[in-house]
Amino acid sequence: MALNVENYDVGVENKLGLIRSATESNADEAIEALKAGKVIAVPTDTLYGFACDACSSEAVNRIYDIKGRKHTSPLAICVGDVSDIEHFAVTDHLPHGLLDSLLPGPVTIVLGRGESSILEKSLNPGLDSIGVRVPDSDFIRIIARGSGSALALTSANLSGQPSSVSIKDFENLWEHCAYVYEGGVLPAGRAGSTVVDLTKPGKYRILRPGSAKEETVAILENYSVLEEVLSG
Repeated sequence: MALNVENYDVGVENKLGLIRSATESNADEAIEALKAGKVIAVPTDTLYGFACDACSSEAVNRIYDIKGRKHTSPLAICVGDVSDIEHFAVTDHLPHGLLDSLLPGPVTIVLGRGESSILEKSLNPGLDSIGVRVPDSDFIRIIARGSGSALALTSANLSGQPSSVSIKDFENLWEHCAYVYEGGVLPAGRAGSTVVDLTKPGKYRILRPGSAKEETVAILENYSVLEEVLSG
């Protein structure tokens, strides 16, 4: 999904010199900021998010501080391509082709981290699972590829406050970012991604309905992955 932002006048509100258009021409600058341990704000296929290098504990802590988020609340990661997921999470129990059917798209897949994950242990300590996103959004995928790492990704808002579908929604937090990348008003609404737990072979559990529950469930059941029934 290419974001058509060439016509946005980003200068009018660029009070802090932070606003850039979310176009490929600005990707190198974003990648350098991520490699330097900075936090940036980016559009995805659902909401605006704060992103940083998932392997930089300092940058991850900065995201928690910006959001006022408890460190017990885990962060998801974002990678550039479906083929990258296996470096960070356990995928060999999944039906062949399932991840490519679900992603890129507005879905967060929760998987086991496994012993071979190259994620830093400091990210979501104590958890043996990780939420993974491959958004259907060109800009964030370009910078994820260029960063050479996974990005820690969370919604661009104060914890407990409404999610952001435009950069104006989190204007009070711009000053904490190295850059804010403008992608216009996002059309998906504020429901965010659908979060589905696929840690157990042959089973799924919807953890958050989000914006694509029906489509996600249809794909899962087409691959004979069945809803986990919780006892009690």
